[in-house]
Amino acid sequence: MKIPVIKLIASQHSIKELDAAEEAILNEEKPAIQIEGDDEGEQLTHIMAAREIRAQMEKDGIDLNRALRNYTLRVRNSIS
Repeated sequence: MKIPVIKLIASQHSIKELDAAEEAILNEEKPAIQIEGDDEGEQLTHIMAAREIRAQMEKDGIDLNRALRNYTLRVRNSIS
């Protein structure tokens, strides 16, 4: 998981685009949007994280940096 990649994807794509990219990867197809990652698993992780961040931005009316901080905090807490 690469935070700069997630931030870039979340800033450039809508939830609808992220959902379509996730669906493409799950169907072993190439997504319509560019997703960085070493393999399909990492690409899927980036898409899912960006989607969660976008959803929080829209739901709570917060900016990208705050939503990203909230996400990384949840991830850190879940693995510690």
